[in-house]
Amino acid sequence: MSLNSASEARAGRAQAGPTVTGAEGGATAALPATRALLPEFGGRPARGPLQLALLRLRRAKLALIGLAVIAILTLVAVFADAVAPYGQNEIDLFSITASPSSAHWLGTDELGRDELSRLIYGGRVSLLVGVAAALVSTAIGIVVGAVAGYYGGWVDATLMRLIDLVLAFPAIFLLLIVFALRGGSVLSVILFLGLFGWMWLARIIRGQILALKAREFIEAARAVGVPDGRLIVRHLLPNVVAAIIVSTTLSIATYMLAEATLSFLGFGVPPETPTWGNMLNAARPNYTTHPLLAIAPGLTLTAAVLAINFVGDGLRDAFDPRGGR
Repeated sequence: MSLNSASEARAGRAQAGPTVTGAEGGATAALPATRALLPEFGGRPARGPLQLALLRLRRAKLALIGLAVIAILTLVAVFADAVAPYGQNEIDLFSITASPSSAHWLGTDELGRDELSRLIYGGRVSLLVGVAAALVSTAIGIVVGAVAGYYGGWVDATLMRLIDLVLAFPAIFLLLIVFALRGGSVLSVILFLGLFGWMWLARIIRGQILALKAREFIEAARAVGVPDGRLIVRHLLPNVVAAIIVSTTLSIATYMLAEATLSFLGFGVPPETPTWGNMLNAARPNYTTHPLLAIAPGLTLTAAVLAINFVGDGLRDAFDPRGGR
């Protein structure tokens, strides 16, 4: 065989791609290496981080149950006007603290208001307070944590001391003063909870950004002149979105419990606006004679908080499988 013929034979084998050798040394297949990698050659496309997280979340049964419970409670609350058999403050003077019946499935309270209807309308306010307060605290925590982690130095030191001050501040006394001067409302409860609940998320984001800003892709972005604001929004925050989602989800349950506690103490939403917390407070005089007035909102609040916590745990394990149990 001539030198040119041998070269042509080697070139032909190289173009055919790698071969798979069987147990007896024979070539059993000659497939291109790209066939298993590229979709156009019949391979499976690679999954992104979000797709992998959603796949892991689909395997978390408790998280899926929690999502179903939250979806049902949300739909019932949103369409309360169509679902509730009576108005939230509609009074039946012939049924004062009545026992459950076909007309009032969960009975009535001390004013003759249907307990089931107030429970449905109360979910609208309780869920609204939890979600809105979580969004307020998340927005503040993102800004403070990102600025402190990125700039460092005196900016970081000043913001961290601000966090220490807010954590040490007796917020309950400020709440008592504000509510004594202006009275309670849904908006005041949302603002109070949001303004005094962002510190932990800010610390989490700060810690992650401190670690991320020393990475090579951030140094490369700085080298090509990317502005600080764009660097934070487009390059750093997308890498901490998992922590933000998990923290926000879990904080919804925390704020719902906080609203219930404030309303139970009489410093939350006014009694004429039903929430699960002030329904518990209103049921105190009738705990022994009509326990269902307290059991119904208590169990509903417990189910909602458990469902949100299940979803939060599922999201945490989905986005960070190394931290899963």
